[in-house]
Amino acid sequence: MRDGRHVPGTLAVFVEETARRYGELPALRFKVPGGDWTEVGYDGLRENVRSVGRGLVALGVRPDDRVAILAETRPEWTYAHFAILAAGAVVVPVYPTAGEDELAWVLGDSAATVVICEDATQAARVEALRAKLPGLRHVVRIAGDGGEGTIVGRAPGPGPAAGVESGPASGAAPGVESGLASGAGPEPGAESGPAPLPGPAPGAGSESGAQSGPAAVSGSVPVSGSVPVSGPAPAPGPAPGPGSAPVREADGDGDGVRRRASSAERGGTPPLLGTLPQAPLVDLLARSAHRTGDDLCAIVYTSGTTGLPKGCRLTHGNFAAVQDATADLIEGGSGDTTYLYLPLAHLLAQLIQLTCLGQGGTLCYFGGRIENVVAELAEVRPTHLPSVPRLFEKVHATVASLAESRGPGGRDRFDAAVRTGVEVAELRARGEEPTGALRAAWQAADESLFSLVRAAFGGRLRWALTGGAPIAPQTMDFLRACGIGVFEGYGMTESAGVISLNHPGAVRYGTVGRPVRGCEVRIAGDGEVLARGPGVFPGYHADPAATAQALDPDGWLRTGDLGSLDADGFLRITGRKKDLIITSGGKNLTPSLVEAALQQSRWISRAVMIGDARPYPVALVTLDAEEIAAWARSEGLDPGRGYAGHPLVRARCQEAVDAANAQVARPARIRAFTILEEDFSVGGGELTPTLKLRRSAIANRYAAEIDALYER
Repeated sequence: MRDGRHVPGTLAVFVEETARRYGELPALRFKVPGGDWTEVGYDGLRENVRSVGRGLVALGVRPDDRVAILAETRPEWTYAHFAILAAGAVVVPVYPTAGEDELAWVLGDSAATVVICEDATQAARVEALRAKLPGLRHVVRIAGDGGEGTIVGRAPGPGPAAGVESGPASGAAPGVESGLASGAGPEPGAESGPAPLPGPAPGAGSESGAQSGPAAVSGSVPVSGSVPVSGPAPAPGPAPGPGSAPVREADGDGDGVRRRASSAERGGTPPLLGTLPQAPLVDLLARSAHRTGDDLCAIVYTSGTTGLPKGCRLTHGNFAAVQDATADLIEGGSGDTTYLYLPLAHLLAQLIQLTCLGQGGTLCYFGGRIENVVAELAEVRPTHLPSVPRLFEKVHATVASLAESRGPGGRDRFDAAVRTGVEVAELRARGEEPTGALRAAWQAADESLFSLVRAAFGGRLRWALTGGAPIAPQTMDFLRACGIGVFEGYGMTESAGVISLNHPGAVRYGTVGRPVRGCEVRIAGDGEVLARGPGVFPGYHADPAATAQALDPDGWLRTGDLGSLDADGFLRITGRKKDLIITSGGKNLTPSLVEAALQQSRWISRAVMIGDARPYPVALVTLDAEEIAAWARSEGLDPGRGYAGHPLVRARCQEAVDAANAQVARPARIRAFTILEEDFSVGGGELTPTLKLRRSAIANRYAAEIDALYER
């Protein structure tokens, strides 16, 4: 890393560089199947990546082959990611929640030759699609039937090999809206998203003392026995590229490889990632060294809100440019901990991974169950937390509801405490300290409220990143008052994840920050945000027409988002160009503003404004099932067939609509709304894998309910 913090010129040698720089410092922290936390050092990370990379080379993966990863967020995702790149191949991330049509499209369009799957269930899904995937040669599993991780390691230095199951149990990682902005990507279907996490050095090793669980181990996978390889024999093709290894019998020293399974053996149970044959290490390192910044690094498919996703071609140089532009914006390093629950299939989580490990921090993976995130935060005690707004808004809503439950005046006292905290935060941002009555009020609020909120996040959190959707201003104020800095950023897959970012050295609440170094931003005549720089992608995979729509001849990326730049260069996103609603009276309305205001309510999960070519706007809302159920129990309500039709539930939602209407101009106010019986979901087709609204699908599905709102 050229200055001690930035990534190397290509990600193919990333783990080699980090191991050289950080050695035995803790790199990864995760839960083993028994439930204890354990760690792998940077040396161990390198050895595990080498082991998987050697296995891929022995399996026949060639430079520039596409290798897909279909798995939840877990350590093996990281091993596979860097191993694919070290082998000179191209990573194709796939959301585990993708439906069969999308899965077949991504694997087929990218021409993936190998798919690394979470477990036998995901492997079976891929196997069922083989007739549609003529280029697919091999399917490999991360975990066996028990969901255990499969990387077997050797502790660095002399000593016997020790087998360690190195992954959390398979579980549902949250689908999240992980872009860093309120927008969603370029007009031709691009996905707006992640500003790279500039620097959180994350991790697990912390001042909280010795870690529980077994000692960190890692290393090369022992080779023994034959391995059945799933899939037909590789089709004739170009000769292996530089550094590729012939497949031969293992020579007993760990650098040989086992024989390739015969055709008769193929088609059985896909092999485990940790039991692949091993090509010579020298061949893997030669491949890594041959990659350049212009080489393709990844094809990341955007979860577009209409049609099939498009594959964004991102080079090693794109990733290096983004990391170089952001690595100095957030202080991080050894001893810092980043807690990661976002899906690694999304670019934002991959950028967080790069930033954390590039600075020598520790990346801590969630245990696989989204309902345990809050409890794990208290265990992990992170210093850095990237998240979608909903997590922070839920914490805010929960604390506010507890305040309300403390009798008359409880909410007023809560609001007064937040105002005091914000005033103190603004003083401290100017380098001043509170005195007199203000200091006394803040100390009382800190003891009774703020310190408890900080404790819920583990007590060490000093930096948090949010994006993908606008965060409620009230939530930002609440967290600032508690002493937790939350920074919004903006980017998209087509910009390698980042365009602008707020950070401690330059923050303006209500904006998504200033453009990062090397990135130019301007506003087109129609209000569209345009961006240009070394992070901007070269185009979509096998789709020149879409590329021409997204990039103009001068290299400006059409983001599809509407925005403005203030006098100091801070970017404000005001809406999505294609989501703009024009009423029959000619009023232009931005739905995201009203929707975000409605979703500030603890009762509402999702809100969708309708009104294009209609006389006025109306809304479809879904309920926050947990909040409504808890409140209903306290009120003694009988749910009957559900809460959506209950008059008291409607009254609570009407209060939310009234509060949202008070925040927007008169033409944008909601005149009528209906409460839907079920929340939107990825499986139902109303949400993308990153939880963006599929507006046309929602409008079509609920056409009768929408028409009824205009008939009242």
